Amino acid sequence: MAFIDAHREDLGIEPICRELAIAPSSYREHAARRADPGRRPARARRDEEIREQIKRVHEASFGLYGARKVWHQMRREGIMVAKCTVERLMRAMGLAGVRRGKKTITTISNPKAQCPLDKVNREFRVSRPNALWVVDFTYVHTWAGFVYVAFVIDAFARRIVGWKVSTSATAGFVLDALEQAIHARRPGPDDGLIHHSDRGVQYLAMNYTQRLAEAKLVPSVGSVGDSYDNALAETINGLYKAEVIWRQRSWPSVSAVEMATLRWVDWYNNHRLFGPIGHIPPAEAEDNYYAALENLDMAA
Repeated sequence: MAFIDAHREDLGIEPICRELAIAPSSYREHAARRADPGRRPARARRDEEIREQIKRVHEASFGLYGARKVWHQMRREGIMVAKCTVERLMRAMGLAGVRRGKKTITTISNPKAQCPLDKVNREFRVSRPNALWVVDFTYVHTWAGFVYVAFVIDAFARRIVGWKVSTSATAGFVLDALEQAIHARRPGPDDGLIHHSDRGVQYLAMNYTQRLAEAKLVPSVGSVGDSYDNALAETINGLYKAEVIWRQRSWPSVSAVEMATLRWVDWYNNHRLFGPIGHIPPAEAEDNYYAALENLDMAA
């Protein structure tokens, strides 16, 4: 059709259609639909509406969502559309989500250090918030050198409850992330909150373990060189790298990484959909938990 549009004045519609084995009436119908969108088939009109919604949802996710999450977000908003339709239109629009790459091991352990037992045993499903926190940190290349980013994640809804960006991977750095989590969540002795980490020297340092004891957190440590023993924290690190760090070719400074991390954590906690918790954001999953508790108390 584009070829006919370009050459119709010079060669004429009928001769071109004859050579291309296209009925002239088909071209005229195409031209009429272009002039009057109301004449387009219902599917084409519906596709155009869905394209606009897909573009909006994809942009709202900072270009991170693939077809599956775009589809779930549209359903949350009451837009009923088939998943295959979203996949088809996203391919046609050239839209795709980000993909996670391979993880680089950052754990440096001290074989002589005494370690608490592993109280998680790779079971990261818990029935309530403040039952299990998992912690880990990763690193980012910047123009000024390495920057380190630590996270504390509540396993119930995968919510990030503490984080810290630093130019040095010291025990004080991960302790700052822990302090933020303790201040935000206020865990009590009755919570029996398990704190699970790998065997990195930062998490086994004296000042860190003392703070765990003061806050009445139960320490738990995975085995050496086994990412499955801290798989949930590894997953969040992988999402962070794919959705923030690797999307930009280079990072100029620690402040640039810190601001990007701040924006991402807010979006992650309050807007990012997670399949394991019902394709809802972490904050909503926790709100639903507490709302259900309140309803039970009222019923009692």
